[in-house]
Amino acid sequence: MTTQSGRPLKLLVFAASLRAQSLNRRLAALAAGVATGQGAIVDLASLHDFEVPFYDGDLEASEGLPPGAAALRDRLMASDAFLIVSPEYNASMPGVLKNLIDWTSRFRPQPFDGRHGLLMSASPSLVGGNRGLWSLRFPDMFSLSMAHQALAGDDLSDPALRARFDKTLQAFLSLAEAATHYACIKRAWVEFLGEPVGAAADRVDDTPAA
Repeated sequence: MTTQSGRPLKLLVFAASLRAQSLNRRLAALAAGVATGQGAIVDLASLHDFEVPFYDGDLEASEGLPPGAAALRDRLMASDAFLIVSPEYNASMPGVLKNLIDWTSRFRPQPFDGRHGLLMSASPSLVGGNRGLWSLRFPDMFSLSMAHQALAGDDLSDPALRARFDKTLQAFLSLAEAATHYACIKRAWVEFLGEPVGAAADRVDDTPAA
């Protein structure tokens, strides 16, 4: 994947979990490897790189935006696209991720604006954590159900699921690469629930950009 300037596409990847052995951190590392294999330059970050206090408007007014939020802003601005692998906590996103987004969104220009984002999740549940992804509301999503069984070491145990995972990432990278060429590129909404290939749960909705 290359940009219009001829350089490789730059992708920021991080998991929204602090736990060292998190299934979502393992999935993020797998995604980073696939993206690297597709020719992208991957910045694989840790949520620990972006530590911030609880959002407080008074704290922002007195001390400004914290270094952790500035670090995420800088790494977003240095990337063409981003990928967040987020667990589901109580049918929503983790509070630590929401708090980080709240801080980072205070920067101007808005660092998330104009960049394509891909969401993934891994969960031992049958729904794969997709309810948490819906609360994030970025267009492209991949949620891995029964992740404790589907993840075998550093890879996916089912070859068909692995092929679908690779295809999802390749399609996203192609979309992000195309967006750097054409400002009017259409947006694609894709939801893949990590179920067996051919399942009716896959959804694709192509709509032109507003």
